[in-house]
Amino acid sequence: MTLEGCVVEPPLLFPGKERFVLELEKGARVQVSFYLKEEETAPDLHFGQRIEIDARMRKPHNYRNPGAFDFVQYLARRDIHWVASADGKSRIEVKGACGNRYLAALLGAREAALERLERIYPDDPYSSGMMRAILLGDVSRLEQIWVEHFRRTGTYHALVISGLHLTTLAACFLFCFRVLSLGAGWSLLFTSILGWTYAAAVGFSAPVVRAAAGLTLYQLCAWFYRRPRVLNLLAAAGIGFLVLDPGQLFEASFQLTFLAVAMIAAVAGPWLEQTVEPYQRGARAIANSAWDRHLQPRVAALRVELRLAAETLRHSLRIPDRFTLGGFGLFARLSLFFWSLFLVSAIVQIGLTLPMAIYFHRVSLSGLSANLLIVPLMNAVVPLGFLTIGTGWQWSAWLCSKLLRWSAAIAEWHALREPSWRVPDPPLWLAWLFVAGLVCTGAAMMSRRRWPVLVLAGAWLAIAVHPFEPVIPPRTLEMTVIDVGQGDSILLTAPDGRVMIMDTGGFPTFRGQKRTSQFDTGEEVVSPYLFTRSIRKVDVIALSHAHEDHVGGLKALTENFQPREIWTGAFPDLERIRKFGVPVRTPKAGERVEWGGAVIDFISPPADYEPGEQAKNNDSLAFRIRYGKRSFLLTGDVERAMEYRMVDDKRLQHADVLKVAHHGSRTSTMPEFLEAVRPTYAVISDGIDNLFRHPHPDVLRRLEDHGVTVWRTDRHGLVTFRTDGQRIEVEPYVR
Repeated sequence: MTLEGCVVEPPLLFPGKERFVLELEKGARVQVSFYLKEEETAPDLHFGQRIEIDARMRKPHNYRNPGAFDFVQYLARRDIHWVASADGKSRIEVKGACGNRYLAALLGAREAALERLERIYPDDPYSSGMMRAILLGDVSRLEQIWVEHFRRTGTYHALVISGLHLTTLAACFLFCFRVLSLGAGWSLLFTSILGWTYAAAVGFSAPVVRAAAGLTLYQLCAWFYRRPRVLNLLAAAGIGFLVLDPGQLFEASFQLTFLAVAMIAAVAGPWLEQTVEPYQRGARAIANSAWDRHLQPRVAALRVELRLAAETLRHSLRIPDRFTLGGFGLFARLSLFFWSLFLVSAIVQIGLTLPMAIYFHRVSLSGLSANLLIVPLMNAVVPLGFLTIGTGWQWSAWLCSKLLRWSAAIAEWHALREPSWRVPDPPLWLAWLFVAGLVCTGAAMMSRRRWPVLVLAGAWLAIAVHPFEPVIPPRTLEMTVIDVGQGDSILLTAPDGRVMIMDTGGFPTFRGQKRTSQFDTGEEVVSPYLFTRSIRKVDVIALSHAHEDHVGGLKALTENFQPREIWTGAFPDLERIRKFGVPVRTPKAGERVEWGGAVIDFISPPADYEPGEQAKNNDSLAFRIRYGKRSFLLTGDVERAMEYRMVDDKRLQHADVLKVAHHGSRTSTMPEFLEAVRPTYAVISDGIDNLFRHPHPDVLRRLEDHGVTVWRTDRHGLVTFRTDGQRIEVEPYVR
């Protein structure tokens, strides 16, 4: 189609593609991905340009599995109802200007700042990419390997634009305005204006907008001489946003933002006020013994102990009182300060446990200390980074780079010492118990009741440990073909409860090109489905062959589910698998294994088959798994030559369910193969509107001629086959 519209978001330049949003009419937007070859440069596009482009357009779609992210709804909330793709051969023409010219000028300044960062760090892509993300919200240069440790330690929020960044900037603005002797009211007013300007410059990112709204409410309270209370400000901001857009209530970002602040205001604040703050006040001027009688006995006792310790040090080392008393007082205040930070971090982490488990399947223990160290370092990067952009000073650029690397080293140190701890979805009753514990704990802070804290602690422990059995039907053989788009991933569960993942999904590549997408199918698609079934460990990950659409999610699934074995077909590079430290097995045709009450007969690759330097479809591992009178046949991507070899070697037997080879390509599923297998059902794993046009009409015709009932992931989503050895039950996700 030829699309004409206005570029309404700053284009993002990823490795191998440029992505931008085109508004055709108000409320009707298209997300365009412009793919680039190595020698091609991205179109010079900016916010506020009206362009005309030839592109292939389609509707977005979700991965249709339980637990899948609702990508369609996510785009629709931004008025994006189509996605389009173009490449270097596509016609693109700038027709003029459009949109708000003031916002265009502001975003033009943002682009200039991004270009300046590239010039400041010409040979340091790590510092440049991280600074772009932290200061201006451009995550296009972030590589997955850079941020993985931050994700594992629960500190990823420090890398992306959030309300914390605006808070840091607001504190710097207020300090500068007060240094310039502006009144409190004017200082707050100008800070609020600058806060909204920053929110506009980063594309009105939702967390920054919420922080700007809170800052404005605070400024209004101060203007009318009202004492700002955090819970009141939080409630007012929350109600305001929900009145304008009730759908925000169901967004992870909204829930995490308001829950974190609510935990600080309702739990951490009162707790510190009752426990730590009296000692912090008592640690001042400890030499003044007359002050003791006005304090609580426990606080006065602390002051007496500090004076005795100072006196002991003075007698033993001959140090003057002003140094010993001052030193002990400073040490006590610093210790109590860091202890209060630790408590706040712990309370916030506990409060966010439920949404973190539901949305990200993570509960991080190392985040308690990692946040204490990383957040202050990243907060320092924000003002220093803008100072570097404005002045070009090399010393501040060097310091920002050092702070970033120190933060990365801290995140790595914590990540390496924290076990690979992923959390399945908690049961509904446990989620409600945790919510009730949170509410009761907040309400009980002033009354000092203990039982709500015990309820909350018990619910937290149950979510983190997840002592629940996987949802696996007993005495049943199950094959679930997961919707991973144009790829393969199959869950097999044995009658005794053993679990196998056959292939891990991924994206197909063309002519040896390198993968450019940061999307990990193993992490984002396969793992969430397994977590919905309370699966935390798997016994086997089987890989048919080494094409990316079958092995792209291997790293994530290996880390998340820690398999006992990996089975492979004919793999050109076994070192790629052995590096995970898991025993590797390469079965050959003719071998048979007993597996959890079922029997597996391997039918390919043949014992004399040798893989080449590059992976090929005929490298595929294929096997028949039988339980009782019923059997399933999994074929990977084998093509006609290997199918004929199976027929000639008489390896094929009847199978009730056939996983159609190579996503329904016409180079597989030959008539002779079907006559030997005689399946009742066939299932094809393919992507909606895939570029290969799979499944091929010839294959569908062959299956129809043999009386086979066909199920397809592009139409039915996830498809499950279960058998008790006698009957077969078929359950598609989309009916």
